[in-house]
Amino acid sequence: MGSKLYVGGLPFSATESQLTSLFAEHGTVESARVIADKFTGQSRGFGFVEMSTAEEAKAAITALNGSQMDGRSLTVNEAKPMEPRSGGGGSRFGGGRDRNRF
Repeated sequence: MGSKLYVGGLPFSATESQLTSLFAEHGTVESARVIADKFTGQSRGFGFVEMSTAEEAKAAITALNGSQMDGRSLTVNEAKPMEPRSGGGGSRFGGGRDRNRF
């Protein structure tokens, strides 16, 4: 198990310092990040916490998954690796021909 955790269900008012404090009760927090919308700057309701060891990460998952933060139920689990994004965006307009007709 890795030491990077996904934290979902965060209140939109949650800060990185609150996230750090919450997880610090279960081990050493290397980093805590609340993901925000790039245009509005508002929290998107999830974030990532990196614990110093896999054991601390497991303890945090056990203790905090399903717990409440400001009335919202948290989802805490191991973060999945980020999948590579494809480059193109495709055409903005539909294709030109109907592939079922000859």
